[in-house]
Amino acid sequence: MKDTIETLVCPACGKLMKKVYLNSQGFFIDVCTEGCGGVWFDNRELAKVDEKNEDIKELCEVYKGKTFSQVDKNAERKCPLCGQKMVKNSVSAKQEITIDECYKCGGKFFDYNELEQMRNQYENDKDRLADIKKLSESSVKMEKLLQELLKQDRF
Repeated sequence: MKDTIETLVCPACGKLMKKVYLNSQGFFIDVCTEGCGGVWFDNRELAKVDEKNEDIKELCEVYKGKTFSQVDKNAERKCPLCGQKMVKNSVSAKQEITIDECYKCGGKFFDYNELEQMRNQYENDKDRLADIKKLSESSVKMEKLLQELLKQDRF
């Protein structure tokens, strides 16, 4: 997706976001440098920086030495591009990290430090997929157990 030219307003704190060019990736991200430290990814950008080994040094430089304001992570947020109400979604196989996602334009908003947390969960896609496989196998086993308990009228 083509990067937006206009300056975006942070969906978490309302401050203007700064365009930060990720040189190794070849696109801009929007970072709330004067407010909460949140990061906006346009549709399909996140997949290029979601692994620990993918370069985001420009974002790290922006964060260096800064403190950011606290925001209510559970508050309803609107997409800074299209104004659509965003939906809370998990971005980790372990369901530990919840971000705001716009179903209309595909953008994703990470509160400060959530991107780092997500990137640090797995070394690469192979490790992430192995964990997803384990979790799905556990889910199937739980479903079978539940069905058996229901048959026995024990649940």
